[in-house]
Amino acid sequence: MQACDGRRRGGDARAARVEGRRYGGAMGKALIAIVAVVLLVYAFFDLLATPRQQVRGLPKPAWFVVILLPFVGPLAWMFLGTQSRKGRPPRDSGYGWPGGRPPTRGPDDDPDYLRGL
Repeated sequence: MQACDGRRRGGDARAARVEGRRYGGAMGKALIAIVAVVLLVYAFFDLLATPRQQVRGLPKPAWFVVILLPFVGPLAWMFLGTQSRKGRPPRDSGYGWPGGRPPTRGPDDDPDYLRGL
């Protein structure tokens, strides 16, 4: 059947599909941009937190410039710029416990607290 203006009824559905593709394309571009920003932020803060002795290949200021390259820079930092952290013991922060402070105990597990009751 045709409408009064000579178009078919299904014409609007086709236009909606085309619009839907445009919307999907914009969402895809937004997702790519978000992933690029997340990689950039992660690599930047990882670069700041990594000690100079554990940086491979280039000095830290040069890695900062490399990280600014979208996708390639942060991925290069993650795979080539820093040593693997597997198997490294946690740093001792002076408390005598591996990784920092002693484990937290509740008052009912603390003998000094229980003696005072």
